[in-house]
Amino acid sequence: MSRFIIGLTGGVASGKSAVDGLFRTLGIKVADADLAARDAVAVGSEGLAEVVAAFGAGVLAADGNLDRPAMRRRVFADADARKALEAIVHPRVRSALKTACEAANGPYAIASIPLLAEGGGRDAYPWLRRVLVVDVPEAVQLARLLQRDGIDDALARTMIQAQATRRERLAIADDVLVNDGPLDALPAQVEALDRFYRQLANT
Repeated sequence: MSRFIIGLTGGVASGKSAVDGLFRTLGIKVADADLAARDAVAVGSEGLAEVVAAFGAGVLAADGNLDRPAMRRRVFADADARKALEAIVHPRVRSALKTACEAANGPYAIASIPLLAEGGGRDAYPWLRRVLVVDVPEAVQLARLLQRDGIDDALARTMIQAQATRRERLAIADDVLVNDGPLDALPAQVEALDRFYRQLANT
């Protein structure tokens, strides 16, 4: 049972996924908010039934799954629709992450939450003992997005601006991993954090 839970977050193209992968290789359980959000509205779930009740059967694809592209377009265009969807999904995600982390073997566990700052931060996740932010300058984010996704500059900037600002993420951080260099610089930083978290969890 892991009672010492770390929240891991970072902006788009910050390298958060690479960091959480490195923690996994060190034997640390990482519960993923994106996967929990998918499970929250899986076919046959109470969450999906609530989404259909709120938005109508038109949000379903032909196979009965949530039509994610259509839902995404709808909530991006309508703030009230986004809030209604979040009110259904977010509590289920928080509960699933907490349960998965507490059930993990090991000295501590990680809840990987891309939109932690946007989703209420510590107020929404009072059971997080620390928050680790993977931080990069916006110029680095932009360059990585352009290279990774093959998109144009305008769309890349829109994706960055749709998230919390760098300052807002750093405001909730206990620990900051600066990932503005090559990927091979990450393992040593993650290993140092792992030693630190093991020490904290054992005291």
